[in-house]
Amino acid sequence: MWSYTERASREYLSTGTRFPREILWAMGIVKAAAAHANYEAGLLSREKFLAIREEALALAEGRYDSLVTVDVYQTGSGTGLNLNVNEVIASKALENHGVRVHPLDDVNMSQSSNDVVPTAIRLASARVAREVGERLTLLYESLRAKEEEFSGLVKPGRTHLRDALPVTLGQELSGYSDAFLHDSKLLSEAVDYVLEVPLGGTAVGTGANAPEGYRDAAIRALRKLSGLPVRPGITFRGMKLLSDLAYLSSAYKIVALELWRLGQDIRLMYSGPFTGIAEIDIGTGAPGSSIMPGKKNPVTIESIMQASATVKAYDETVVTGLLMGELELSMAIPLTGYAVVNAGKLLVEALEAMATKVLPRIRPRPERMKELAVRSAAILTVLSPRLGYDRVARIAERLQSGASLEEALGAEGISIEEVEDLIRESIEKIRGKRGPGS
Repeated sequence: MWSYTERASREYLSTGTRFPREILWAMGIVKAAAAHANYEAGLLSREKFLAIREEALALAEGRYDSLVTVDVYQTGSGTGLNLNVNEVIASKALENHGVRVHPLDDVNMSQSSNDVVPTAIRLASARVAREVGERLTLLYESLRAKEEEFSGLVKPGRTHLRDALPVTLGQELSGYSDAFLHDSKLLSEAVDYVLEVPLGGTAVGTGANAPEGYRDAAIRALRKLSGLPVRPGITFRGMKLLSDLAYLSSAYKIVALELWRLGQDIRLMYSGPFTGIAEIDIGTGAPGSSIMPGKKNPVTIESIMQASATVKAYDETVVTGLLMGELELSMAIPLTGYAVVNAGKLLVEALEAMATKVLPRIRPRPERMKELAVRSAAILTVLSPRLGYDRVARIAERLQSGASLEEALGAEGISIEEVEDLIRESIEKIRGKRGPGS
């Protein structure tokens, strides 16, 4: 029954790597849209059109996922995926409707794998990217809330992992909230580019073997069935180059890198509880060790960072895939779709986990932050405008000779309370200011 699939599968790799559900959804949507356009052009009977459309939509809904058996590591055009899908739809049209349709003459009418699969992976990628955008907004809002909540908590700043001028915990988080806001804009631009699809280009972009008006009708149907604002792009670009998907992937990589950095900073502030920085606590329900009772590790953050590492690796796959192919067609279409869609799905999980499981559990330790801030020699920089260079230099010399901060300050007639007031004044100057464009 699966004549092409059985023969072709012997030539592909057999890694067991299957296409993501989102790509199978998109393939079904494309086949239903193509059938609609062919029926509108008078090339398909109503009986065949209805049978193909119903079974294509059933495929989109996930009813036939187990029948799409070709490996992701197959022909670079995705012909294996396209013909496997054609055969599933044709067999189900006969089985469920008693309508005999040919997998190529009818289901694949006015199409080529070369325009169908590049269109499908863009549909799938845009659909997942929409979810990524929603989670980015969620994380931004969560960060902004914490930024406001922690705006008055003074702590040591650190550069090069060494003491630096004091900041507030809210100010530290503001850098991340602003970054993710910019990421949302970048993602939106990338998705807009991805929504230009090459359906109707058939084999090489010219639209050969497709009737007049087919492309416009197919894309109208695609827009309606998918719920995405797809539009016709230059077929010769969309089939030979996957640059728009590389753009989307690079946006994902940037999000992943910033998620990594945020997670890393939170882990560092959580280090301890007795031998690390220990400026915050993070509630966690999972045991951190199989041998040390009571040990609590930042397990959710670590899972997010590992997901971020995988997104970064997927981006390298996409970049390499972009270079594969010559002249009229890319030769890494299945792999690129697989990588971009899975990268987006990972980010959906990671962003949501950071927004809903990590940030809400952060419990600052204000006394610990204050203790570290006033112990840091870096606060001497704050004292310079008030006390003058010479007095501050004498304090620094006493600290270098082994005196405590309290002793060094006391020798100049300055109390810790006065220093704390100076720190607060310094912090207040920039508190609430988020920089240009905020």
